[in-house]
Amino acid sequence: MKNNDILLEVDNLRTYFDTRRGLAKAVDGVSFDLYKGETLGIVGESGCGKSITSLSILNLVPQPKGKIHGGEIKLHREDEVVDIAKLKRTGKKMKDIRRKDSAMIFQDPMSSLSPVYTVGSQIMEGIMLSHDVDKVEAREMAIEMLRKVGISPAEQRINDYPYQLSGGMNQRAMIAVALASNPNLLIADEPTTALDVTVEAQILELMAELQQEYQMSIMFISHDLDVIGEISDRVVVMYTGKVVEVAEVEELFYNPSHPYTQGLLQSIPKIGRKKELKPISGSVPQIYNLPDACHFAPRCPHRMDICTKKEPPTFDLGGGHQAKCWLYEEGGENNEG
Repeated sequence: MKNNDILLEVDNLRTYFDTRRGLAKAVDGVSFDLYKGETLGIVGESGCGKSITSLSILNLVPQPKGKIHGGEIKLHREDEVVDIAKLKRTGKKMKDIRRKDSAMIFQDPMSSLSPVYTVGSQIMEGIMLSHDVDKVEAREMAIEMLRKVGISPAEQRINDYPYQLSGGMNQRAMIAVALASNPNLLIADEPTTALDVTVEAQILELMAELQQEYQMSIMFISHDLDVIGEISDRVVVMYTGKVVEVAEVEELFYNPSHPYTQGLLQSIPKIGRKKELKPISGSVPQIYNLPDACHFAPRCPHRMDICTKKEPPTFDLGGGHQAKCWLYEEGGENNEG
């Protein structure tokens, strides 16, 4: 894709937390691009920095312990390019970006939707903040949005409170709230984790349909590679706050290059699978005082001497495929990042 197709550029993003145990580098040098109309999957085990990356992009890192320590988050708006990392968290421009340019779907709608307001009023709030309409017009738009996300009868459900809806319907309502401002960027943080497989399939199909209708870009965060494979165009694999592999979705599944990605794929149960599952040994290390070496080395079956002494750069494997691993040192064009 061309540079003028880029919606979001994340370059060397570093988000740290000051804790009693030391400086926790939750996001440490993360770089990737998100293109217009693209779905970018972000995958990795719990604690790898996926959610903190998304919160950093919206300048919502929990304070006072958390802080963006460096890097750039460039959002390409219609008339300007804004570096979110340099904006004040509560400043007018940042609030404007959250209202008009971006939205987020959280993994637990029951904790994200207010229990004391109707679903309709919460959708209407987003509509009125981003559109020049009155309450009557906003209500009609909210009803139409509920129809779009498959909640019926919308004219009645608009008056319901979140506790009156099922988990799947609340997730649909959360999507309606997020789409009320017609955002260019939608961040979905594990939006199907708490849903059964049938509802999950419906939500994924719904998001794909709405993406086509609204021509938005989606950053889809999940620990589930099956879901990532179904909805994504490209995939970013994260481990201990770093990007270890980036590739087109088919390339990643058929030609995984980083040992961590290979381990994730080998541990997925499949119907009719003849090969024995191979879980990744060990566990994700805590992000305090990590060594200046490959963080996956203690769990890696291909570990070499250099892996325990020096952090690998990111090697370009061609076709947009990148891997942060010393296995590709020979003949690989590397870019420190």
